[in-house]
Amino acid sequence: LLGAAVLLFWPSETPQFAHAAALLVFAVGLWASGLVAVHLTAIAFFLGAVLLSAAPAGVIFSGFAATAFWLVFGGLIVGLAVDRTGLGRRLAETLVRVFAGSYLRIVVGVVLVGVVLAFLMPSTMGRVVILVPVMAALADRLGYAPGTRGRDGIVMATALGTFMPAAAILPANVANMVMTGAAETLYGVHIRYMEYLVLHFPVLGALKVVFVVLVVWLLYREPPAATAGPAAVRSPPAWSRDERLLAAILALTLVVWALDAWHGVSPAWVALGAGLLCLLPGVTLVPGEDFEKRMNWSSLVYVAGVLGMAAVVDHAGLGRVLAEALVAATGLAPGEAAHNFAALAGVGTLLGMATTIGGLSGVLSPLAEGVAQASGLDIKAVLMTQVLGFSTVILPYQLPPLVVAMQLGGVSAASGARATLLLALLTVVLLMPLNFLWWRELGYLG
Repeated sequence: LLGAAVLLFWPSETPQFAHAAALLVFAVGLWASGLVAVHLTAIAFFLGAVLLSAAPAGVIFSGFAATAFWLVFGGLIVGLAVDRTGLGRRLAETLVRVFAGSYLRIVVGVVLVGVVLAFLMPSTMGRVVILVPVMAALADRLGYAPGTRGRDGIVMATALGTFMPAAAILPANVANMVMTGAAETLYGVHIRYMEYLVLHFPVLGALKVVFVVLVVWLLYREPPAATAGPAAVRSPPAWSRDERLLAAILALTLVVWALDAWHGVSPAWVALGAGLLCLLPGVTLVPGEDFEKRMNWSSLVYVAGVLGMAAVVDHAGLGRVLAEALVAATGLAPGEAAHNFAALAGVGTLLGMATTIGGLSGVLSPLAEGVAQASGLDIKAVLMTQVLGFSTVILPYQLPPLVVAMQLGGVSAASGARATLLLALLTVVLLMPLNFLWWRELGYLG
């Protein structure tokens, strides 16, 4: 707050520039610290931007018109349906039953549950809320008391397994959607589902799964005190009408997402259509009362705030100034593909500690044009490097769904930090170089 106050009165070329800088520090500082709820910070940003005339109203509130906002909106409705019908719990219990056995096999099953649900349910927080209680019950059945390494490992495998690989699946979490929304809002760049999946999933998805399993097994392995047999998860009841209907809607949604290169419809409108189907009379997978009382409006306001902040920063020209500082600090230069890639990945990873994962794209997206000019990279490639940053979590506080999972599962901050630190180290040392080779093979680096 002190930094924002200083910037507010800092001499600059135009008042809008100083106001945008102050709002940026104010919003990012509060989002990073977690002192107040994220939606309150977003609302305060909207009010401050309007009162300070930091940008026209159409720019300040442009986040509400972005596809990312509506992708989150549709995904939240689908998440309510998955929770209400019990389909998410059924999938989790069924898949875990298949992998019951040794600790390594259990961890593999838990992580794969998260990956499967990431394709089906576009809300990391929703997946965490559904999966953690199920996995905690599994830990109880296996004899892992609260606070034991084995139980902590199952909870961390659940949370990391449903977020880390999901960074490589376009609609699977908010950070992805904020980045794609900013790309469209600021530069008119449209990122398609299959394009995103092919670029990121082989390394950040498939290989990251292996690393998550390895980290959890190394840090938390502990023989189960009880037999890990099929009885560890209760047999599910027969499929209900709502479960079958929702499964059909999700299958259709996945097919339409996968064919976006053919039909050209944004993933946001596909998600919105799926959400509408869940609400329709006669279908009623999400009753009106649930929509009114259980819809996560806070997440929607937060997404709109992040996108609006990016637009205000761009409108005021602050992005250009920050881009110049970034270029000077990292030594970006045309033709230096390896150096440029490493520099951008490093900046995104470290900046995420200040902005948290959710705010990272709002800060980096306005810089993309200047960075593209300095590095000689295509602007879409520069935007895509953000994924390397927000898929590398150094400490748990950077990722709200991870914090929620740890609270629900009774995992201490110190225990969770061991996993995120080791996973971040392995990602930087091994996965990022592999990402560079994969991107170069696809022609993304020129």
